[in-house]
Amino acid sequence: MNEPQTIAEILDKVHTIAVVGLTNREGRASFGVSRFMQNQGYRIIPVNPQIESSLGEKAYPDLDAAVAALKKEGTEIDLVNVFRAPEHVPAIVKDVIRLKIPYLWLQEGVVHDEAAGRAEAAGTKVVQDHCILKERMAAGWKNPA
Repeated sequence: MNEPQTIAEILDKVHTIAVVGLTNREGRASFGVSRFMQNQGYRIIPVNPQIESSLGEKAYPDLDAAVAALKKEGTEIDLVNVFRAPEHVPAIVKDVIRLKIPYLWLQEGVVHDEAAGRAEAAGTKVVQDHCILKERMAAGWKNPA
């Protein structure tokens, strides 16, 4: 978990990011970070039952709905980026494992070692308590391949 190699792999290989807890309100960390990632060429899929859309993309109430909708497009979610309190992480991890999503990123301040360990044991590569925007900036501003 949190290995520099895993972080680099995520930043280089991921194209579609489901952001659990993404809002449509400017000034919130989830919005700013996701907008930055979108501007870097990543497709951002909002997962939040409280909104209809964010950053020009339709929002989905949960990961199941997002995965089903993208499957119809012939697209898959590569990464789940979590902007939720740690107590919500175990349920998200269950979904990530069941849906066989290869990468899980828990934003800065989001730590749940037990759930992250379950994800890793199931084959999901995990980063926790790191900001994907800061890691993308540290790796350079280039668009993903």
